[in-house]
Amino acid sequence: MMKAGRRLSSRYIALTLATLALCVLGLALTSCSSAAHEAADGRRQLPYWDEKSTPGSVGEQLDIEVPAQATDRRAAYQHGFQDDQLLLAFTLPTSKVDAFIEQLGPERELRQRDKPRPDPVTPTAPFSHLGLEDPETLPDVLEGRICSVCDGDPNALKIAVHRLDDSTSRIYLRGVN
Repeated sequence: MMKAGRRLSSRYIALTLATLALCVLGLALTSCSSAAHEAADGRRQLPYWDEKSTPGSVGEQLDIEVPAQATDRRAAYQHGFQDDQLLLAFTLPTSKVDAFIEQLGPERELRQRDKPRPDPVTPTAPFSHLGLEDPETLPDVLEGRICSVCDGDPNALKIAVHRLDDSTSRIYLRGVN
């Protein structure tokens, strides 16, 4: 009778230890997965998207006033390793595009690209994050740099314009801060 009691007690202890080990392992895995998103001091791992960015806040950081006629406004801010990436896109009546570009004062005349880039490089902060195709993958795009080395913020700013139909065009702005 005593041997049966010891066996039961040994099995009970073994089962308890196994359960405890699984609990500890589960906690360790949970803390590891959350550590991938947050560093020890409470900051997130880089790069990460700022989910609170708006077209207004990104436009302000890019020092760009989004025209009142703009529709389908989209924006994103990605905190990066060395630089932050800012994306701003909106639709504008095609008749207003030239005036918008002119007020930005590009460092050179923008160039027309008729075909998508043959081997587009996937940007660090792609417009696909906003549910849009990247301008490098589109045909008939007017593109160029507003400033490759800007005074102040942003540090660099590029523009791409893609005509959507006879009356509207999408403006893509990508800045580096």
